[in-house]
Amino acid sequence: MELVIKRYEELTGDEMYEILKARINIFVVEQNCPYPEADDKDKKSCHIFYRNENGVQAYIRVVDKGVSYPDEPSIGRVITVARGTGLGYKIMCEGIKYVREVLHENRIRISAQLYAKGFYEKCGFRQVSEQYLEDDIPHIQMLLEM
Repeated sequence: MELVIKRYEELTGDEMYEILKARINIFVVEQNCPYPEADDKDKKSCHIFYRNENGVQAYIRVVDKGVSYPDEPSIGRVITVARGTGLGYKIMCEGIKYVREVLHENRIRISAQLYAKGFYEKCGFRQVSEQYLEDDIPHIQMLLEM
């Protein structure tokens, strides 16, 4: 399994295609949630993913501070192709490490699907908002302070 960390402008066309294909398959098709997946935040993000001979296996994007939230960078579009393998936790740890060591930030804010609250708590995040709907899916804001 190869770890890849690239800013948007460093991604090849094939890599971006594979990332979008995986995200659409999970967030739009699997969750039956039609919304614009290509939201322009990709251009202001670092894309972190694990891939093997079968393609992208786990992925996150680290969105620059000031794009999603004024005071913190964020992590989003968290996916794993094969669930229950530990890759989700592993890729989140890589994203947190990137924020701390490359961006030199000590806080990360996310908009988390409510059902995944326990996963994000395992990564060190805590809930900081009431529940709200985003694309008709219950979400909460969560914050990690390092």
